[in-house]
Amino acid sequence: MAYRGSVRPFVNFNPKHDAEILHKAMKGIGTNEDTILMLLTSRSNDQRQDIKAVYKKAHGKDLVSALKSELGGLFESLIVALMTPPASYDASQLHKALKGIGTEDDVLIEILASRTGEQIRNIVKEYKKEYNGKLEKDILGDTSGHYQRLLVILLQGSREDGLGVENIDKDAKALFDAGEGRFGTDEEPFITILGNRRVEHLRKVFDAYEKLSGSELEDSIEGETTGNFENLLLAVVKCVRSVPEFFAEGLSKSMRRAGTDDSTLMRIMVSRSEIDMLDIRTSFKKRYGASLYTTIQEDTDGDYQKALLYLCGGND
Repeated sequence: MAYRGSVRPFVNFNPKHDAEILHKAMKGIGTNEDTILMLLTSRSNDQRQDIKAVYKKAHGKDLVSALKSELGGLFESLIVALMTPPASYDASQLHKALKGIGTEDDVLIEILASRTGEQIRNIVKEYKKEYNGKLEKDILGDTSGHYQRLLVILLQGSREDGLGVENIDKDAKALFDAGEGRFGTDEEPFITILGNRRVEHLRKVFDAYEKLSGSELEDSIEGETTGNFENLLLAVVKCVRSVPEFFAEGLSKSMRRAGTDDSTLMRIMVSRSEIDMLDIRTSFKKRYGASLYTTIQEDTDGDYQKALLYLCGGND
């Protein structure tokens, strides 16, 4: 597999050297934001953790706390996000979504629909470690109905293996019979099939469904379900089809309307920078006709903008 992230490990990495550069950038009057953002956006997350450890050893204080005391606003939030290990960052986003006033369902949906089984299992571990609670219990306390059940299935992070060819048509028919093929909707097959089957299998099921019904599964979901349950089902289907396309759409929505949804913009740019940012850029350009780079340029400003553009990694 070719590497599809925009941020890759820095080749001649020297954490001691980097820790000193950051220390100097924060020393004395004024802070050199350019140095901070250029250095941190050109190191991988693992490398940033090494810099953090070396900095503490050399200066007897936490690098993230030092950065927070020197920076402010969206730029500070972005740098803190970059300094956080991925599973811990996702856990913090979920905790914030569940523990604030009301539930930020779009965050639960985005993370649980798009992460791999292994990523989800790591998030659950981190959540327990950092918040002394079970993520599942907190989700149960904050959600309900079919939506809750599908979230809990996704939270298990274990899609089943080895379903034979004969099950493709069977699953497609079960989905058709549960939605378009009847009066009213039977949500059960949507929950169990979309929640448990492997991605490769589901792609074939979607094709078979289209042959059977003459329309895409998304059309049926939009016609048969509503609210958070509908949004979660659509997110799962989109991620099965193409995770980069799912995130290209998320980025477009975060910017291309009145007011920027910075928390979503930041979360996607940070969490995909070492995974599939190059593919997200390709999807974005193909779908919206403009590059992700110029869209970020038009929608943001200052050091925050510069750092996001480094994470984007280039114009298309």
